[in-house]
Amino acid sequence: MAAPQFSPDLQDRYDQLSAALPPLGLMTYGSVHPKRVPVPGYDSGKLILIGAASTFWKVLSTAPEGRDNRPDPVDRYSRRVIEILARGHGAQKAEFPFGGPHYAPFVAWALASGRAFTSPSQLLVHDEVGMLISYRGALFFDETFATPPPRLSRSPCASCAARPCLSACPAHALVDEGPYKLAACHNHLDTPQGAECMASGCIARRACPLSDGAGRQPAQSAHHMRYFHRP
Repeated sequence: MAAPQFSPDLQDRYDQLSAALPPLGLMTYGSVHPKRVPVPGYDSGKLILIGAASTFWKVLSTAPEGRDNRPDPVDRYSRRVIEILARGHGAQKAEFPFGGPHYAPFVAWALASGRAFTSPSQLLVHDEVGMLISYRGALFFDETFATPPPRLSRSPCASCAARPCLSACPAHALVDEGPYKLAACHNHLDTPQGAECMASGCIARRACPLSDGAGRQPAQSAHHMRYFHRP
């Protein structure tokens, strides 16, 4: 397959978008050329994946969505600011991993980007934020422009001998090659021993060596855990 032809007038598109993300608590999680790698839902152009950065919770806490005490502040904030980014940077469409049914195939897009991989536990692991990966949206551009190549040539799990994503889970809910034992996880979270996961986030996800790169605040993880596990 022929390589995409980049437009010289668009070479700074990625840099401009990347510079606009940190003040919003966001960062790029990867990109895909649909003509180079199959991307479900698209066959041309460029898809930029956007996720939570280490400052996400701090930024959200001062945003209207973080202060109005209404449900789903993370999703509402993500939709608002990413739609603004789409208009300001000439994207043809904003996509989100929430608001379904008929959810956009973010897992397939993540794997196609070359920056996310399937861990031994079958959960996604990202080359920079590890297993505390949090896709907040994506922008589709009908033009093709240059973006940085993936940071790693293969999955980081291939050289991880300890594999703490399997051994750290106190409920033994994550096993090699899956499946994820969802009932065991929820049962554990209902016990006093599950308090640490509820307060600070999944122990197994945090045990991944790359998860330190997420800079995740415990309050953010606790928020997600409350949505994941409702007593």
